[in-house]
Amino acid sequence: MRIILIRHGNPDYEKDCLTELGHKQAAVAAQRLLSEEIDEIFSSPQGRAFQTAEYFSKASGIKPIQILDFIREIRYGCEGELYDPKWNPWSGADELVWSGQNLQSPNWREYPVFKNNFATVDADKIGEETDKWLATQGYEREGFYYRCTRPDDKQKTLAIFNHGGASAAFMSRVLNQPFPYMCALLHFQHTAISILRFDKTPGKLTVPTIELLNDARHLKDVK
Repeated sequence: MRIILIRHGNPDYEKDCLTELGHKQAAVAAQRLLSEEIDEIFSSPQGRAFQTAEYFSKASGIKPIQILDFIREIRYGCEGELYDPKWNPWSGADELVWSGQNLQSPNWREYPVFKNNFATVDADKIGEETDKWLATQGYEREGFYYRCTRPDDKQKTLAIFNHGGASAAFMSRVLNQPFPYMCALLHFQHTAISILRFDKTPGKLTVPTIELLNDARHLKDVK
């Protein structure tokens, strides 16, 4: 099975929709994705991701767009204003790097920027729900890996339109890497495409292979 993660286009966060530039990006990304032989489309329930998915649905003729409620964008804050800059997990991860802290520490949840942060709560929830969803697709988690429980070796390709933080949390779970490390490693561009491939052999234990990561070359002429 192949899973394609696509971040939404340039957003108007207050209105939860795409900007004029975001619509252009989504249209170009849709054409780029036609070459991936996608079988099904999934999307976050949030408007900016769903609108991005709609462009590909119309271009490909694939319907319906299936909603994955758990893949909505993560929040960040602590007992107050959501999206408080001082709790931003990306800048927080960068500051940990600058101070020489270990982003792969098993105790990363105790770092001040991640302790009691909504980002940590949401990333953990996305991780748990990711495993539940993968089980419905025929991949059961066993320890650090996934057992292919599908009855056949047919290659399916699924597209998931979502968000930068949600993608980082999803990949953190399936690649067994701490969330802060993925925040530092992955700064997803708008409509960036990442592809994970799970072994399709029935009964085999597998870890996903990264085919493509944060690819936004399709935007080189979009202004």
